Amino acid sequence: MLTRKEFFNRAAHDWDEKYATVHLSTFLEKTVPKFGLRKGQDVLDVGTGTGVLIPYLLDCVGSSGSVTAIDYAKKMMEKCRLKFSSLKNLNIRLLNVEQLDYPPETFHVAICFGVFPHIPNKPEALLQINRALKLGGRFIIAHALSSHEIEIHHRKAPTVAFDALPKNGEMKNLLKSAGFDDVSITDQPGCYLCISTKL
Repeated sequence: MLTRKEFFNRAAHDWDEKYATVHLSTFLEKTVPKFGLRKGQDVLDVGTGTGVLIPYLLDCVGSSGSVTAIDYAKKMMEKCRLKFSSLKNLNIRLLNVEQLDYPPETFHVAICFGVFPHIPNKPEALLQINRALKLGGRFIIAHALSSHEIEIHHRKAPTVAFDALPKNGEMKNLLKSAGFDDVSITDQPGCYLCISTKL
């Protein structure tokens, strides 16, 4: 069986053709404003893949803010760089979220869009994200599917067949253990949105 990294590297070549749909664009136009981003903020896009979220984030933070997009799949990063590397306030890096090397309190907001179920060591990833966020910074987990719909979708591929979002109670406990509070979770058909704040 492929590792997750191998799976996403292989999937990179036609990822946008499969998933960068009008439906997804409509979802992001409706959902990204709920992230509460402001001009001038520095945002960490965790597991950016081919960068589908990047234009929406840059639009929110403006020229005075920045977006740092990371992913551990080299082929995904290559696709992302082809599309966006000319943008001045965007930093694209090949990096594993469980091994973040940014100084403490670097970012105002961190976002995991469509990636959190695939992170093997979620407690460590959350600790690293919390460390890199400023006090009062927001951490957002978002999907264009409900948690149940994600489980069904992932069953199609053996490598990610058991990658799922934690149940609501478990998610809140994970976040609180990593230093997050004010956790709100929306889980409904076509949308999962979890927003929390660094204490």
